[in-house]
Formats: sequence, C-alpha cells, structure tokens
Amino acid sequence: MFKLLLIDDEKAIVRVLSISLRSDGYDVVTAYSGEEGLDVFRRESPDIVLTDIKMPGMDGIEVLKRVKNLDPDTEVIIITGHGDMDSAIDALQLGASDFINKPVRDEALAITLKRAEERLIIRQKLRDYTEDLENMVRIATEEVRRKSEFQDKLITSSNDGIVATDEKGEIIIFNPGAEKIFGYSRLEVIRKMNVRDLYPTEVAKEFQQRLKQVMIVKGTDWKEVMIPAKDGKSVPARFSGALLYEKDMVVGGVGFFRDLREIKHLQQELIKSERLAAIGQTVAGLAHYIKNILSGLKGGSYVVNVGLDKNDTGKLKAGWAMVERNVGRVSELVLDLLTYSRERGPELRNCFPNEITDDVCELMEMKASQSRIEIIREFAPSTGEVHMGADAVHRALLNLISNAVDACISDLSIEKKWQVRVKTALESDNMLRFEVIDNGCGMSEETRKNLFTSFFSTKGGKGTGLGLLVTHKLIEEHGGTIDVTSQLGKGSAFIIRLPYSKAAH
Repeated sequence: MFKLLLIDDEKAIVRVLSISLRSDGYDVVTAYSGEEGLDVFRRESPDIVLTDIKMPGMDGIEVLKRVKNLDPDTEVIIITGHGDMDSAIDALQLGASDFINKPVRDEALAITLKRAEERLIIRQKLRDYTEDLENMVRIATEEVRRKSEFQDKLITSSNDGIVATDEKGEIIIFNPGAEKIFGYSRLEVIRKMNVRDLYPTEVAKEFQQRLKQVMIVKGTDWKEVMIPAKDGKSVPARFSGALLYEKDMVVGGVGFFRDLREIKHLQQELIKSERLAAIGQTVAGLAHYIKNILSGLKGGSYVVNVGLDKNDTGKLKAGWAMVERNVGRVSELVLDLLTYSRERGPELRNCFPNEITDDVCELMEMKASQSRIEIIREFAPSTGEVHMGADAVHRALLNLISNAVDACISDLSIEKKWQVRVKTALESDNMLRFEVIDNGCGMSEETRKNLFTSFFSTKGGKGTGLGLLVTHKLIEEHGGTIDVTSQLGKGSAFIIRLPYSKAAH
C-alpha cells in the first residue's frame, strides 16, 4: 500500500478526494496549506504527494521544490486549474512527475497515480537488484579465498559470470553465467584459453600485469567493459576482479562479469517512455503556440480574400506571405516533435561541411539582412570532404543560426552593428568544430543553465522550446558535444564538436 499526502487549501476538495483515494486502497494523510504539508511530509514520509498549485502562503511550486530537496525520489503530482499551463510546465521542469487539471476527474487521477506507482516500483526493483548483485559478489570473493568446495557451489549457481584462472592466466573455472555472457561452453574454455584470449584487451593486460606482481594487491573496483562474445557481438558488462593468494603467493585470479544487457534495455525503454510521456504532457502547453499559428493563417487567408474581392495585388502578396510564413512554422513544429520523439542511430554519409554551413547561412541571409544583421563566414579551407552526420549538422546549425539572428533582433541596443559569426575548424582526434557567435541580447546564467531543459523557451508565444532540445539530441546521437557561453547584453557563442572519418569511396 502506497502512502499519499494530499495538500489543498479547499477543505471540501480534500475531504472528497480523501474518501475516493482511501476507497482505492491508498493510505491518505492530508494538509490544508503548503507549510502544514511539509510538516506532515517530514513526519509521515509519503511515497506520493498530490498538491494544489495555487494556495495562500506557500504555493504548490514551493512545496515541490522543498519536497524534492528532502527526498528526490518522491513522486509529486501537481493539481492545476485550466489556463495555468505555464505553471504546470514550470513544475515539470522542477521535477514534478505529472499534473492534472481541476476539476479532478477520477479517471485522470487514477491514470496519473498508476504512472507514479509504476515509477516507484521500477526504481525500487532496480535498487534491490543492484544491491543484491553487489552483495553476491562480495560474498563470492570472500568465500573463494577461504573454501574451494563452497566456491564451486556458489560459482555454479551464480547469475553473474565468474571466471577463475591459475597463476599463469589459464582459465580453470568458467561458470554457466560466463557461458551466457561470452557465448563459449566450459569445454571450449577450461584449460584451453587464457585471459588474453577471452577478456577485453584492456582488462586482460591489467589482469596479467597483476598476476606478475609479488606484493598483495586488492581487488579492482567495478567498471563497465564490452565483452567480445563468440558470435562477434559486444556484450556490455560490469567487471570486477581479484587475485587469489596462498601464503602471500599469487595462486590465481577470479573475474566477475555482470551482464548489463537487460538493464541497458530497461534503461533505453525507460528513456523512450519518459520522452514520449513528456511529448504527451506538453501537447497542452503547445496549444497556445498552435493557436497563434492558426490565427496567423486565418489572418493571411482573410487578407488574400480581400485582395481577391478588390483585385488588389498588394493585399494578395501580403496575405499569401502571411500564409506561407505560418505554414513554415507548422512544418518546423511537426519536424521538431518527430525528431525529438523518435529514437534513431546516427545517419552518416560523405559530405562537405563547409558547403553545408554555407547553405544554412544562405537560408538565413534574407531574414538577417531585413533586420540589418550581417552573417560573417569564417570557414577553415582545410575542411574538405568527410564522412559524418551531414543532416544533423544542417539541422543543428539552422537552429543555432536562426536563434542567433533572433537574439540580434531582440537586442534593444541602438548603437550596435549586429553580426552573426559562423566558423568551421578541424580539431585533433578526428573532430570538427562549428561555432555560431552573435553580439545580440545574450542571456543570464540562469537562462543558460535551462537552455537544454525540456520545452524551455525565451521567445514567449513565438517559440516552443523544442529547437535547442532537438539540436542537443541530434548532437548526442552522433557522439558529439555542444557548449554555450553567453553574457547578458553582449551576445552568445555556441560551439559544436562532432566526430568525422575519412570520406568513404
């Protein structure tokens, strides 16, 4: 049974919801203000907090912050009124797991609470599973050193892969868990393979060096490695090893391998679920933006109709320009949503990075020149044809240069000569650097920290917050990094580093 804390300053709502929740099997505790709610939270340690967002004194946002400071794993659900979607999105960015609108409907509340329960259960299972495995490994290490008979029984029944060697590194124990990870049978390995034939190269080197040391060496800490399996595939695993001694002499070693395939799969599924949940939760937040687009389309169509009725070419052109502009906004919005919600690997092909960058600059040239903004190109001549994620580069630079132009347009200074400087350069270790630097309005440190937070935007009703989120996702998918520096009133600099290889012919 989960314990639930209900906070609302309206006693009638608290009474009705309490009765409903208790009938659903929850252990419910209540409070009628944010301050009282925090006192109850410290005393009762509930699993789930359901709080109204607008209350006298301490509001729901402040309650959320303090609850997360006390226990980050607590599931906090915000109750908000219609039309208060901005506050709801702020709450999600501060760590709220979900929100529901007033009046609270039983069906919506049940679904929201079920999602919170599932997250609590998954976290607890992962925590328990990890703790159990670590305890098993500690026990196995100690017992292997003391009793070979107990060691045989423990190794055979262990879910982890356990591989033991003699003082020369020849494999003498290979349990069923190791068979599952490495793909070899015991008959193929025992007394026929050495650690250098089986272990990952870096682990084998370290293990063989330790076997040669005279002094007593403690076991290695857990670390993630990629196991080269028999079928040629790489298996993610966590490795820990220890040497075995008898009268201060090395008599062998043991390695423990914990299969991470299932955990990695669960993590990927969880990330996908959270991303899709975030998309769903934000649809309401995008309503205002879409409404603005629809208004623009209606306005444009009205001007077109007036132009047709009066045979006014000027109005026709103006109206059609409004329609085209808003159709473009719809296209960008849909493309951003699809890109953010879809999980995919890097798409690599031969390309010329300087040509891609120049193409993006040309696309933004008209918008920039209309606002007296100069786009300056500084491309490294040595950047020729390479093999990399060309589409990701184009999409990321288009977002960054567009934002840079908007930053200059938003700058209130009347003395500046606005510029957007776009650079390319080759770096060591097969990395390409792209820089987008503007001297526009800049941003505060708080804004800079929130740039890549879900659906954060500094453009009010003109932006969705998806642009930089999509850019960050594309860069990460292609193994790159993105860094930002900015100074309020001075401008901003975005630096992308992406790996590349020689062009394939």
